Amino acid sequence: MRTILGCVLVGTMSMILVTTGCTVKATIKQITDTTSNITGTTFGQAWWNEDGQLKPDFKATAFVSLNQENLQQDLAAGRGEYLSSVSRLLGVPEEQQPVFFSTVQANYAETVGKDPAALLALLRDTSRPFLR
Repeated sequence: MRTILGCVLVGTMSMILVTTGCTVKATIKQITDTTSNITGTTFGQAWWNEDGQLKPDFKATAFVSLNQENLQQDLAAGRGEYLSSVSRLLGVPEEQQPVFFSTVQANYAETVGKDPAALLALLRDTSRPFLR
């Protein structure tokens, strides 16, 4: 009886670990792939200052690269925390953000399928009329 219960317990724990491991592995792979894409394609050392902090010029680039999927959802909706954050990184004044949000939502079709660099370029172009 003790052996059977032990086997069932070990089997159940193994199943939980395997199931959890797949989720964690997939998440870690997504993070490392994105990080590798950023540092491998943009001369990563140029992004960081000597203190290991991200240089201000690259904050919007890093943000869009790491949050593209969530940002795309906010662009489609014309609102959201990711859209608010990227608008601040681009320098859009708070009082201009509602109009900026409407503008990027109206141009959402242009953002679909863009890589992070192209998406950021489009957002920068769209933000220019709203900058002081």
